[in-house]
Amino acid sequence: MDLVITQELARAESHQDAASLKRAYELIKSANLGKSEFDPTESFSPDLFVLCAEQALKGDLELRLVFLGRRQRPGGVLLQMGQPEVSEDCIQMYFKAKGPVTHFLGRAHLCRAQLCAPKSTENLEEFENCVTQYMKAINFAKGEPRYYFLVYNASVLYWQMVRPFLKPGYYQYVIPSLSQIVSVLNLTEEEDKDWQAELMLELLECYLQAGRKEEAAKLCPTAAPFIKEHAPHRYQQMFSVMVRHELMDEHQLQEEKKRSINLAITFHINFLKQKLDKNDLPEDANKILKSTYKQLDLYNHQSPPSTEEEKFFLLFELAHLSLTLKCEDVAVSCLSDLKDIVSKDPGKLIEIECLEYELEALRLESKIKIYIRVAVETQLNIIQRLEVVLQRAIRLGDPQVIHVVCTTQWNLCLPLLQHNLRHHLRKPLTNIAEILEKMDSLMVLLRCQVHMEMARIEEGEDRLEPAMEHLQKAMRLDGQGLYQEKLKMAFNRLRLCSMLYQSPERAEDKAIMAIEQAKKAMPKDSVRKKRALLVNAGLALAPDTFQIVLDSENETKVSIGRNRGRFTVLYAKARHHILSVEKAAGHVRRLGSENEKERVLIWAELAKVARKQGVWDVCRTASRFCLLYDSVKVKKMARAKKGRKKRGADGSLDAKAHSQVLLQRPGSPSLLRKFAEVGFISPEATVHLLQSEGVELNDHPKPTENLSQHPTGYVLESPEENSEWNTYKSWIESLSQYAMNSWLRSAEIGQEIQEAWIVQNAMVYVLNHNHHLIMAGRQKELVDALYHLLTIVKAVGHNGDSLTLAMLCNALARGLIISWIPTQVCEFALTLTNGTVPEEVVPIEARQQLIATWVKAKQLLQQQIGTRLGTEEQGTNEDISAMTRILVALEMYSCNGLGLMDFTVPSLANLLKMVSECNWTDPLVQLQTLARLSHFAYTAHDHEVTMVCSQKAIQMGIKYLRMLNPVQAQLVAEMLSASSCIQGKSIMENLKGRKQLRLSASTAFFESVRFGGMAQSSALVMLAARHYWNTQLPLLSSAANRKKARHIIQRIINIINKTETKTQEKGDVQLLHQWPTADLQSGGTSQGSFLPEADDDLSLRAALYGLLFHCHADHEDWEGGLKVLDEAVQILPRTAHRHLIFKHMVLVKAKLGQNFTMEIQKFKDESEDYLAHMWHRLALNSKNVYGELTCYQNAIQALQVWPRAVLEKPESAWHKVDYIMEFSEWLYYQQFPIEDVTFHLNWAIDILLGMKPSRDTPEPALRPGTAPGHAVPPAVPSGSESRPSGEQGHDLEPAPGHPQGEPPFMQEAPESLGPEHLGTVFLEKLQNVRQLEALARAHILLALLGTPSAAGYQDYCLMAYSFLRHIWQIHTPLSSKEVEEPPASVEAWASYFCPEEVVAFFRQDRSSFTVNISSIQRPTYTLYFLDHLVKALQKMSLHELTIPVLQLGVLISACVVDSKSLKDLYHLRLALVCSDLKLREAAALHEDTVGQVYIGDSEQSSCRKEIALRKEKTREPLLEESLLTLTEPLPAVPPGEIRPLVAKDQILKMNGETGRGLEGTSFPLLWTLKAEVLLDMDSYQPARLLLSEAQQAFQELKDPCAEARCLQLLAQLANKEKNYSQARKMIELAQRLGGGEEFWYQSTLTLADTLLSTEKEGKEVMVCQLFQRLIEVFKVLKRQRPNRAPVLEFMTTDLEARSLNLRIQVAQESVGSESSEFPFLLSELYDQLLEIEEKFVNCGYKENCVDIKLERGKIKRLCAQMERDEDQRTAYYLEAYDVAQSAVAEEEELLHSVQSLLALQDVSVCPGPGATTGLTLWSPGEEAACTAHAPCGHRGELTQGRLPGAPGMQLGFRESGVVGGRGCGV
Repeated sequence: MDLVITQELARAESHQDAASLKRAYELIKSANLGKSEFDPTESFSPDLFVLCAEQALKGDLELRLVFLGRRQRPGGVLLQMGQPEVSEDCIQMYFKAKGPVTHFLGRAHLCRAQLCAPKSTENLEEFENCVTQYMKAINFAKGEPRYYFLVYNASVLYWQMVRPFLKPGYYQYVIPSLSQIVSVLNLTEEEDKDWQAELMLELLECYLQAGRKEEAAKLCPTAAPFIKEHAPHRYQQMFSVMVRHELMDEHQLQEEKKRSINLAITFHINFLKQKLDKNDLPEDANKILKSTYKQLDLYNHQSPPSTEEEKFFLLFELAHLSLTLKCEDVAVSCLSDLKDIVSKDPGKLIEIECLEYELEALRLESKIKIYIRVAVETQLNIIQRLEVVLQRAIRLGDPQVIHVVCTTQWNLCLPLLQHNLRHHLRKPLTNIAEILEKMDSLMVLLRCQVHMEMARIEEGEDRLEPAMEHLQKAMRLDGQGLYQEKLKMAFNRLRLCSMLYQSPERAEDKAIMAIEQAKKAMPKDSVRKKRALLVNAGLALAPDTFQIVLDSENETKVSIGRNRGRFTVLYAKARHHILSVEKAAGHVRRLGSENEKERVLIWAELAKVARKQGVWDVCRTASRFCLLYDSVKVKKMARAKKGRKKRGADGSLDAKAHSQVLLQRPGSPSLLRKFAEVGFISPEATVHLLQSEGVELNDHPKPTENLSQHPTGYVLESPEENSEWNTYKSWIESLSQYAMNSWLRSAEIGQEIQEAWIVQNAMVYVLNHNHHLIMAGRQKELVDALYHLLTIVKAVGHNGDSLTLAMLCNALARGLIISWIPTQVCEFALTLTNGTVPEEVVPIEARQQLIATWVKAKQLLQQQIGTRLGTEEQGTNEDISAMTRILVALEMYSCNGLGLMDFTVPSLANLLKMVSECNWTDPLVQLQTLARLSHFAYTAHDHEVTMVCSQKAIQMGIKYLRMLNPVQAQLVAEMLSASSCIQGKSIMENLKGRKQLRLSASTAFFESVRFGGMAQSSALVMLAARHYWNTQLPLLSSAANRKKARHIIQRIINIINKTETKTQEKGDVQLLHQWPTADLQSGGTSQGSFLPEADDDLSLRAALYGLLFHCHADHEDWEGGLKVLDEAVQILPRTAHRHLIFKHMVLVKAKLGQNFTMEIQKFKDESEDYLAHMWHRLALNSKNVYGELTCYQNAIQALQVWPRAVLEKPESAWHKVDYIMEFSEWLYYQQFPIEDVTFHLNWAIDILLGMKPSRDTPEPALRPGTAPGHAVPPAVPSGSESRPSGEQGHDLEPAPGHPQGEPPFMQEAPESLGPEHLGTVFLEKLQNVRQLEALARAHILLALLGTPSAAGYQDYCLMAYSFLRHIWQIHTPLSSKEVEEPPASVEAWASYFCPEEVVAFFRQDRSSFTVNISSIQRPTYTLYFLDHLVKALQKMSLHELTIPVLQLGVLISACVVDSKSLKDLYHLRLALVCSDLKLREAAALHEDTVGQVYIGDSEQSSCRKEIALRKEKTREPLLEESLLTLTEPLPAVPPGEIRPLVAKDQILKMNGETGRGLEGTSFPLLWTLKAEVLLDMDSYQPARLLLSEAQQAFQELKDPCAEARCLQLLAQLANKEKNYSQARKMIELAQRLGGGEEFWYQSTLTLADTLLSTEKEGKEVMVCQLFQRLIEVFKVLKRQRPNRAPVLEFMTTDLEARSLNLRIQVAQESVGSESSEFPFLLSELYDQLLEIEEKFVNCGYKENCVDIKLERGKIKRLCAQMERDEDQRTAYYLEAYDVAQSAVAEEEELLHSVQSLLALQDVSVCPGPGATTGLTLWSPGEEAACTAHAPCGHRGELTQGRLPGAPGMQLGFRESGVVGGRGCGV
C-alpha cells in the first residue's frame, strides 16, 4: 500500500500530475478509513499524510519565493499542486493518527502554518496563529540537531509569510517572532550564515522602523561581528545602518572606517544622509561629496568582480546622494565612471539610465519652479522616456530595479502635480500604481500618494468612480493614518458628487454639494450663475445670517432717507455694511461647537472657490464666517476696537459682539493652519472691495468734486467737518486696518504653531499689497505693521526666505529714515545677512537695498564710514563682506557732490581691483556695479577704468541676458545700454583723429541702441542713436561707409519704431535710490550737445531714414528705397521733418516711372526756384521719356521771371536758361525732331539777348579800336525772327516791355523782344562775360546739331567766335591803369601772353566784365564747348580764328581753373596751330612755356590719391564679394562683334574741396588730351608716357571707354613707329573694351592702317571687309538714332570711299593684264565714285569731293593706259584732265571763301603750308599732263566731348583725313 501511494506521489511531483495526486489522496483517505482496495488489513504509514499535504500545498509558493531569492532545503515543504483543501484534510488525518514523533511532525506544523497564513495585514489574529505554528515547528526542531534543517525551512517560510507586514505601523508585530527565529538560528549553528546575516539585518531594520533604537543598538554588538566574519559582503550594509542611525559610538565608527576605503566612503555617504535626515547639513557638504568621490579613484578597474560590484554600489549611492544634495558636478562624474565600468547586467544599465534622467531633471529644476513652458515640455519628455524604461524593467522582472524606476518616475512627476498639468501624468502614474500593486510592493507610502494623485486626476476629468476607488486604495495603504481624515473627507465629497436625484440631509453635506457644483462651472458661465451656487452653499451653512452679511455690500439694500447731503450715500453705504456684518457673530454664538471643525473647513473651501471664480462678495462673507471661529483673533480685534472708539467701525464686529463670542479655541494645528490660509484670502478680497470704492489699501479716500449749483455767496463745507464723510472715511480706513490685521494674525498663527512658511507668506502679502506705498516713498505709514512683522520673524524665523526679510527690513528702515530715526534696523538686517549664518544669507540684490539705505542714513547723520567700508560687526563670509565693501563704496560715490556731507571714498582703480577680485553671488548686482563704476570713472575722465569696467559689464551682461526672466532681462538691457553708451562717449573723448576708434565708438553706440530696445526704453534708444549719428556723420559721405552702416541704420530705425510703440514695462521694480544721487540712475544720462540733424528726436529719425534711403540709392535699389520712404511717411508725425522724405520720395517715384502727383503737392508752398529745382531733379530721374518731358516743361514753366520777379531773384533767369539749354540737348538725344531742339535753343538765346546791364552796374569802357557800330552777324539763318530776351544773369535785368507769359511746349512762339529790338543787335550792348559765354555755348550747340555744310552752320560758329572774341574787348580799370589792348593780327594773337598782374586781378575780381569764377561759373564746361568750336573752325579751314579761342582757353585755365597743367594743354594746342600756320617763333614760345615736363609729380600723386580714396570708398565690405569683383572680367565686346556704345563723354572736373585746380580723377583725361596733341606734333616719347599713365589710371577707375581711347592712341603711336604687331594688339584690345560711334570709326581706320602697313597677302580684302562690317553697323544706327544720321552718313560714305580707293589700288597693280573683265571693273569703280561724290555733296561734305575727283581722274588714266585705240586713249586723258580741273576749281572756291571770312573778322591770312602746288596726273613719258594738287595742312582735334545733360552721344569728331590728302587751307 505504501509503495503504491509513494509511486503516485512521486509521479505527481515529477510530472506535475494533479490526477496522480488525486489518486494518491484517495488511496490515503480510503486506507485511513480501513477500505483499502487491495488488503484492508495492510499497515499504513502516517508519514504519507504529510507528503500528500505538502504536494497539495505546493501552488503559489514558487512564485512567492521568487521574491525571497531562496529555496527550501530537501525534506522541506515544496508546495506545487495548489490544493489547500487536500492538504488541510491530510494534516488533520495525520494529527488524528498520532504517528511516531519524527521530522514529519515538524513538517506537519509547517503545513498547518501555511494553511492558516493571514490573508491581509488587517487580520492580526490570523497572523498570531500562523506565527504560533511556525514557532511550534521551530521549537520542535531546535532540540534535535538532525532536525535543524526544519528550523531553516521554517525561517524561510516565515519570512515569506511576514513580508506584507514589513511596512510602517506593523513592524512592531514582527519583532517578537523574528527575534526568536534569529536566536534559534544562532543556537543551531546554521550553515547558511548569509541567510542568518540577512535576517539579522532585517531585524535591525524592524527595530529602527518601529522606533526602538535602543534595542537596535543592543543588537549591533552581536550582529556586526557575526556579519563581518561570516557575511563580509553584507558588512557594508551593516556599517551603513550603524552610521546613519548612530547605533555605535562615533569613535568606534571612525576607527572602523580606517580599515578600508569601502568603509570610509560608506561612512561619508551615510554621515551626510544622517545630517540630511536631521535637516542639519554641514556647510561643507559639497566638499565632503567631492572628497568622497576622489577616494573612489583608489579603486582599480582591474580588481576582482566583488570589488567592482562594491564600486558600482558606491558610485550609485554617491550619485543618488549628490543629486539629492544638488551637487551636479559629483553626480556627473559618478555617472561617467558608471558608464566607463563595463557591465552586462541590464538592471544596472537601467539604474544608470534613471540616474541620467534625474540629472537631466535637476538641471531643469530652476526653470520648473517657475514653470517655463520649454522646461515643462522637457520634463514631460523625460517622463515619457522613463515609461519605456519601466516596461523594460518589468520585462526584466527584478523587483529592485522596478522600485528604482518607479521611485525615479514619481520624483520627476512631483513638480508637475499642478491642477493644469497633472492630466499629463495620468498614464505614468497609472503604470506605477499597477506594477507596484501587482508586485504587492511594500512601498506603501509611495503607493498611497500615487493613488491620492490619481484620484485628483480622475476627479479633474469627471471620472468619479475610478477616483473613489483610488481613494479607497489609498485609505487601505495609509497604515499610519497620515492622510485618513483628508481621504475620508475627499471620499465623502466624491460620494456626494456622485449622488443623482438625491438631496443630502446634513447641512454640511448640502454645502459641500453646492460647492462642488460651483467648481464644475464652465469658464464661459456668467459670474451670476457661479455666484448663485456659492450663495446656496453659504445659505446651507448659515441660513439665518449669510444672506444678511452678503447683502452688506448690496447698494440696493441701502436705505438713504429723505435728506440727502453731499456724502449721504457714502455714509449710508458704510453704516449698512457695519450693521450687516455684526450679524455673523450671533450665528457663530448660537451654533457653538457643533461640527466646528468640519464647518471651518467648509467655510474655508467656500472662500477659496469664490476667490478662484472671482465672486469676491461671497469670498469676503465666507472668510468672515470662517475667521469668527478663531477666538484668539476675535479677542484681539475686540481689544483693538476698544482702543479706537473714536475712529469708527472696523467693518466687521463691535466691541460688545466680540466680547460675547467666547468660543472654545480650536487648538488643532491643522485648523490654525486653515485659519492662516483664509487669513490670507480675506484681506485680498477686502482689497478688491477697497478698489471698487476707488481706494488702494492704506490709502485715504478723496471726496468727489461738488458739481451741484449753489446760490451766490455759498461757502462749500470742508469734508473734514462733515460727520457723514468722516464716518465713510473711518469705514474705509477700518477696511484697510482689517486687511492688515488679518495678515498680521496669520503671521501670529505661524508663530504660534511654529510654521515659518506662514510668517513668510504674511510678509509677502503685506509687502506686495503695500507696494504702491513703498514705491511712493510712504514707508513711514507702514512702520507699525512692518515692525510687528519683523518681531514675529525674529521669533519664528523666515522660512529660509532671507530675501523677503531683507526687503521687509529695507522698507522699515526707509520708513524710519524718513522719520530721522537712526540706522539700527538696517544694521540688524545687515548683520543678520552678513554670512555668519549660511542659512540667513540673502541675495546680494536685497542686501544692496539695505546698504543704500544705510549709507544714506549715515550721510544724513553726518557720520563718516570707516576704511572697512561696512558695519562694525563683520561677518565670517569673506565673499559677502567683499561685496558689501564694494557696494558701500559705490553708494558713497553716489551720495557725494549733492551739497551734503561728502564721504572719503577709495580710488576708482582700487575699487575696480576689489570688484575684479570679488566672488559675486548675483550676476545682476555685479553687472550693475560695473555699470555704475564705469559711470563714475567716465565722470572723473578716467578713460582706462571706464573702458575696463564697461567692457566687463558688456561681456557679462550678454552672457546672462538670455538666462533671466523678462523683467530681469529688461534691467540687464538697461545697464548694458548705459555701459555701451558710456564706453562710446569715453572713446570719443579720447579719439585724437583715429578713424578706427571712431568705428569702435560707433559700434558701442549701436550696441547701446540695441540694448535700449531690449529694455524698451525710448529715452536710452534715442540718446544712443544721437551719439551714433554724431560719431558716424564724418564717415557717411562715402558710399562704401554707407553700405557698411546700412544694416546698422536699418536696425536702429526698427528699434526706435518698436520702442516708440511700447511703454516701458519694468514690473514691480523698486528703485535703488528714492532720493537724489550722482549715480547712473539719475545723473548719468546727460545728453551733451548734438549736431543739428540730431538735436531732437524727429529730426534724428528723419535723418536716419534719409541716410537709409541713400544706402539703397547707392546700389540703385529704388524699390527698396521707396519702401523705406513709405515707412518713414507712415511712422513720422505730420511735421516739417517729413519734407526731406517727400523730396526723396518724389525723385524715386520719378525714377521708377510711378505717379508722384500727391507727393509733389507737398512743395506747392515752396519758392519758384526750389520748385523748378525739384522738377529739374525729377527730369533727371524720370524713368520714361514722357516723364522727363513733363518734368522739364514744369521746371521751365515754374520760373516766372517777367518782369519784376527777376529783379528780386536774379538767379532764376539763369536757371531758366540752363534748364532750356539742357532740355534742348535732351530732346536731341531722345531723337526728337531737330526743329524742336533748335526751337528751344533759340528760345534760350532770345532770353540771353534780352538781358541788359542793371541800373546800378557801371558801363565798361570799350577797348580802343572797337567801332561803336560794330554789329553782330545774325544769330540765325536769313529769314529767322529776332528772339526775345530771357532771364537776368549776374547783374542783368530784363529788357523793358517783355511779355510775361510762358509758352507751352511747341505750341506758341517764344517771347518777342518787342518792336524796339527788331533788327540787328549790336555787340557793344553785350558787356556781361557770363552772358557772352552762354550765348557762345548756345550757338555752338546750334552748330553741332547739323553738318558743316548745313544752313546756318557757318553762321553759328562765327557768332560763337564773335561772342568769345568780344570777351577780350571788355575791360575794367586795373590799379588806375588800363589793360593793354588785345592783339590785332594773327601773329600777335599767336605770340600773346596775358600779363601775370592781369591774371592775378582776374582771379580776385568778381565783376561781370572779367574772366573770373563768378562770370565763368562752370569753367571746364565752357572749355569743353571751346574745344568743339576749335574743331568746327578747323573743319571750315579757319585755323587763324582758333588762336583767340585757344588763348581764351589759356586765360580761363589760368584765372578760373587755376591749373597750370590745363593751361599747358592749350599752349600745346596753340603751338600745333602756330606750327601748321608756319608761325614757328610763336610755336616755339608756346612749347617753351610748357617745357619738357608733361606730368607733374603733384598730378600723379593727386590722381593716385583720388583713385585710392575711391577704391576705399567703393570697396566691398565682404572679402568674398571683393574676390568676385577682382576675378570677373571687364564687360568686353566679343571678338568680331561691333557694338557702338552710348558712352559717357568726359568733361574735366574742378577740385570740389578747394574750388581751384582739377580733381585728381580728371588728370587721366587731361593726359589723354595732351598725348593727342603731342602725337600730332610727332612727340612720341612724351605721348607714350602720358598715354601709359592715363591708360593705367582709367583701368583702375574702371572706365573702359576712356581706356579704349588710350589704347587706340597707343596703337596710332605704334603705327607711327612702324610697330604694327603692337599696334594691332592695342587696337584689338581697345575694340574689346568698346566705345561710341567715333571710337569705332577711328579705331577701324587705325586698324586698317596697321593691316595695310604689313606685307600680308590679301590685306586690302581684309580691310575692305573690316570697313563693310562697320558700314552695316552704322546703317542700323542711322535708323535707331535719326538725329545722328548726318554724321553716320558721312562716316559710312567715307568708309565706302576708302574701300573704293583700295580696290582702285589693286586695279592699278593689275594694269597690263589681258583680262577682258578689267575694263568693266574700272567702269564699275568709276560709277561707284560718282555715287560716293554725290553722297558727300548730299551730306554736306562738299570739300571731300576733291579727293573723289582725283580718284576718278586716276581711273580715267588707267583706262587710257589699257586702251589700244589712240583716239580713245586721248579721250580718256582729256576726261581725266577735266576732272582735275574741276577739283582745282573747288579748291580755289574754298580758298576765296576762307579769305572772305577772315577778312570779315579783321584777320589777315597767314601763308601756311597749304600753298597751291601742281598735281601730276601722268607719269613721265605720257602725252598729256595736268597738275592740280593742294596738299592738306589741316589737323583735326582728337578729343572726346559730351554735351551737358546728355546721356553720352558724341557730337564732335576727328577730321577724317580722306585718302589723297586733299587741301583744306591756303
